[in-house]
Amino acid sequence: MIRMSSSFVRTLREDPSDAEVASHKLLVRAGYIRRSAPGVYTWLPLGLKVMRKVEQIVREEQDAIGAQELLFSALQPREPYEATGRWEEYGPTLFRLQDRKGADYLLAPTHEEMFALAVKDLFSSYKDLPVMLYQVQHKYRDEARPRAGLLRVREFVMKDAYSFDVDDAGLDASYDRQRQAYQRTFSRLGLPVVICQADAGAMGGSRSEEFLHPTPVGEDTFVVTDGGYAANVEAVTTVAPAPLSAEEIAALPAAHVEETPGASTIAALTDFSNATYPGGGYVAEDGSWTRYEMLKHLVYLLTYPDGSTEPLVIALPGDREIDEKRLEVAVAPAVAAPFTEEDFARHPVLAKGYIGPAGLGLESASKIRYVVDPRVSEGTRWVAGAGEAGKHVYDLVFGRDFTADGMIEAAEVRDGDPAPDGSGPLRLTRGMEMGHIFQLGRKYAEALDVKVLDVNGKAVTVTMGSYGIGVTRAVAAIAELHHDDKGLAWPRSVAPMDVHVLATGKDEAIFAKAAELAEQLEAAGYDVLYDDRPKVSPGVKFKDAELIGIPTTVVVGRGLAEGIVEVRDRVAGSVQEVAPEAVVGTVRALADA
Repeated sequence: MIRMSSSFVRTLREDPSDAEVASHKLLVRAGYIRRSAPGVYTWLPLGLKVMRKVEQIVREEQDAIGAQELLFSALQPREPYEATGRWEEYGPTLFRLQDRKGADYLLAPTHEEMFALAVKDLFSSYKDLPVMLYQVQHKYRDEARPRAGLLRVREFVMKDAYSFDVDDAGLDASYDRQRQAYQRTFSRLGLPVVICQADAGAMGGSRSEEFLHPTPVGEDTFVVTDGGYAANVEAVTTVAPAPLSAEEIAALPAAHVEETPGASTIAALTDFSNATYPGGGYVAEDGSWTRYEMLKHLVYLLTYPDGSTEPLVIALPGDREIDEKRLEVAVAPAVAAPFTEEDFARHPVLAKGYIGPAGLGLESASKIRYVVDPRVSEGTRWVAGAGEAGKHVYDLVFGRDFTADGMIEAAEVRDGDPAPDGSGPLRLTRGMEMGHIFQLGRKYAEALDVKVLDVNGKAVTVTMGSYGIGVTRAVAAIAELHHDDKGLAWPRSVAPMDVHVLATGKDEAIFAKAAELAEQLEAAGYDVLYDDRPKVSPGVKFKDAELIGIPTTVVVGRGLAEGIVEVRDRVAGSVQEVAPEAVVGTVRALADA
């Protein structure tokens, strides 16, 4: 039993000044967490109990599919991460440090390398596989802008699991077991999730899915359709126009350069075209010109982990903008930044406001990489800059008049865009990533030379899967979902305690009966928080109980004189008046409901 009079629990009446979201406000005010530094939190006793319950549910579901728990150090040497290239690829998000002898170390953001090396050291035969290993461990990432309490932090707890198989069929089976375990885990945590196709990002690999919890405070955007398609916006592929045949392209008008004074923006070019060449548009039924057919060119400077740089020109329909997250994924491990005036001055071939495909491409004299949006498909017609001020090219046909070094998925995704699987129009919504599973394949195993002998005695590289769940983020997500204007309202599966007993009054008989009921509840197997503070008013105790959010509250007060105590359900808001001897049975009925 925890007694409030001697516990390390203190509640606050005011929201913390830096709190942006409900979970941050309530977890601090209710005495669950305390800020130590930007993006770093101390877990107080009640918060630690919630986190441990989340961990336990995660562990039980991992154990149920045969995964075995181990624990690596958060402090890791440089060499394994250098072997896989991630010492540089992680860039400034990696916490790097040196020991007194000058050796390089890091605070691990994830542990693929360590898991792979452990299997390499201990297993040598196909008979040892498959194996699935996991840990629940602190991770560290130097977030540039920690925010929203536990939702974007520099230190967090994550469950990361890894499967090791001899072949791809084995990886598929391991992946599916983890996928099902995740569905059970989030169901038990009371967190609805949508399983979305995702980009593997810096992790690498092939198949990748995120478990996103729909919430307005989520930092991820994902899409769904009525036909069942779901994907993180970074993983959405564009439905491109069907390419035209050679005969159809040959019938199109020849490209021609026109004077376009002052038309240095997409809006100005569209207005000029409608005023000067009415009815000449390529898309609209009435022949008007639209921003779509004005080919927009955006220029970025890519900086790679080794410090090298190169310009990149992206062409996309003029009515679209670049989605910075999609661009980040598309150019990784490089970092993209918009061209500055100084950058343009160093590349005079790029006539700002009038950039077109002429003179661009790795095969051209400029050696400037030129990529296009998938909507710029074979035979599509465009209006684009002519490469000099005041001029544009009309009837410019992709595949006939210009080509590109490649395609890029970096344009914004919009409500109503067609789904890549044909299941209908996309709907955008916000979500919070709770888990992510990857089929890593052999990327890390090859880098670290993780091999076993197969059935024929031949050395083969193992194939890996990676499976992560954000434990501390799950605590915040549950708090976001389960609260009201009075405070937290924890699901029973993760609540810090089962029952909150309040002694409300000054009569010694009230405190004696409250203590007796608390002991009976504890003897019945329930974790009890007993508010035995003698000089605290009933109103304060009630407010604290509502703020802390334990599922069941037993109130011993003035009604005791008539042989009545109250049993309150925090989630349902119901109140039952029962005899003291019926309290344990009433609490049991609520817990079993």
